[in-house]
Amino acid sequence: MHLEVRPALMDAELNELFAEAWPGHVPVSFRPVLERSLAWVAARRDGRLVGYVNVAWDGGVHAFVLDTTVHPDERRRGLGVRLVRAAAGAARERGARWLHVDYEPHLEPFYAECGFRGTAAGLLAL
Repeated sequence: MHLEVRPALMDAELNELFAEAWPGHVPVSFRPVLERSLAWVAARRDGRLVGYVNVAWDGGVHAFVLDTTVHPDERRRGLGVRLVRAAAGAARERGARWLHVDYEPHLEPFYAECGFRGTAAGLLAL
């Protein structure tokens, strides 16, 4: 397994990973996302993309974990935690002081294992 920060990624491989990991995924262009991201981390096994996480940011000291994705064949082996921890390191190296993540209640143990602590937050659907 090889993890890399900010590697070149093709829409086709990201869409393939997302289609396997997220039922109902509709292919999109990831270019606009990656162009504006502080960092992203990709995991490959034998050259095949099997994990990805994006780090968005506010242009200052706040960064945000988005789209933590692990191929179903690779789950429950610690890859998601490795991806998020690598993303945290990349954000820190690029000047972020705070790393935020929103998640559904069933993911709380996963993000706690990654080092996050719960906080009060709000969400407005637009």
